[in-house]
Amino acid sequence: MRLLFILDPLDGLKVKKDTSLALMREAARRGHTLFVSMQGDLLLRQQQARIITRLFAFTEGKNWYALGDALEAAPADFDAVLMRKDPPFDNEYLYSTYLLELAAKQGARILNNPEQVRGWNEKLSVARFPQFAPEFLVTRHTGLIRDFLAEHGDIVVKPLDGMGGSGVFRLHSTDHNTSVILETITHFEHRTIMAQRYLPEIKAGDKRIIVINGEPLPYVLARIPKAGETRGNLAAGGTGVAQPLTARDHEIASTVGVKLKKQGLFLVGLDVIGECLTEINVTSPTGMVEIAAQTDCDPAFIFMDALEIELAKPLEQALE
Repeated sequence: MRLLFILDPLDGLKVKKDTSLALMREAARRGHTLFVSMQGDLLLRQQQARIITRLFAFTEGKNWYALGDALEAAPADFDAVLMRKDPPFDNEYLYSTYLLELAAKQGARILNNPEQVRGWNEKLSVARFPQFAPEFLVTRHTGLIRDFLAEHGDIVVKPLDGMGGSGVFRLHSTDHNTSVILETITHFEHRTIMAQRYLPEIKAGDKRIIVINGEPLPYVLARIPKAGETRGNLAAGGTGVAQPLTARDHEIASTVGVKLKKQGLFLVGLDVIGECLTEINVTSPTGMVEIAAQTDCDPAFIFMDALEIELAKPLEQALE
C-alpha cells in the first residue's frame, strides 16, 4: 500500500515516543510505501485537491530518516491519507479539513474523516455522551463561570482548542487569582472556554483509552500528574502507566466507539478520569508507544491490521 502521513515537522518529533512514527514503522515493516507531507503542503488547483509530498524511509543513526524529491500528487493517488497534525485546531487546521474533505469527495481515503474531525471538537464532544460526562459549562461569560465555581467549589477551566494540557487551570472557591485567570483564559470574555467540575480521581491518572475503528485497546495509559500538578498530560510532566481497562472504561469506550466508527473516526483517544469522560481526541491521539513498552499489547500492529482490513473494502462500503 501507498500511505501518506501528514505530520508536524519531522525534526521536531520525538523519535522514541511518537505514535505517528510507531505506526509508520509498523507499516514499513509490512512492506508498505510511505510518504510524508506537512500541513502547508495541501493545496487546491481550481477544483482539484493536490498535495506536495516526499517518499519517506527510516534510516539508522543520527539522521533517522531519508526523503525523496518533492512531488505533487492527488490525495486519491494513495491508498490512505492519515492526517496526524497536532492541534491547536486553529484556522489553518480548519482550512486543512476543508481541503481534505474535497479530496475525499474526489476519491481519497482520509483518516480521520476530515468533516467529522471538524465536527467533533475535542472538548465539546463530551456533550454527545452526557451520561458519561462530569458537570460542565461552556461560555465566555466570567460571571457564569464564577457561579459554576461557587456551585462546585473546585473546577478546571480550559480552552476549546488546546492540547497537552496547555492553558488548563484549576480554580478553588477561595482562590485569590480567580479574576486574572478568568480574564486570561477568556481573553476578557472574547474567547469561549470549558469549565468542568474538578475530579479528584485525577490523582490516580487521566486515562487515555485508544479506540481503533470503534474498538478499544485492552489497556489504557493512565497519565499520573507529577507532585504539585493538576494535569496528567505527558506533555505537562505526567507519568504514563499502562493499566487494563476497567468495566466502566469498557462501557464508555464501547458506547462511544459505535458512533466513532459510523462517523469515520478511525483512530481516537478518549480521556477518562475516574468514571467520567472528559475529552474525545480525534486529531492525533498518542500513547501507543508507552502501552507497547509496558504490556504485551502492540497498538501499532493492531492499528495496521485494522487499516489493512478497512482498505481492502471497496470505498463505497467503507463510507457506509
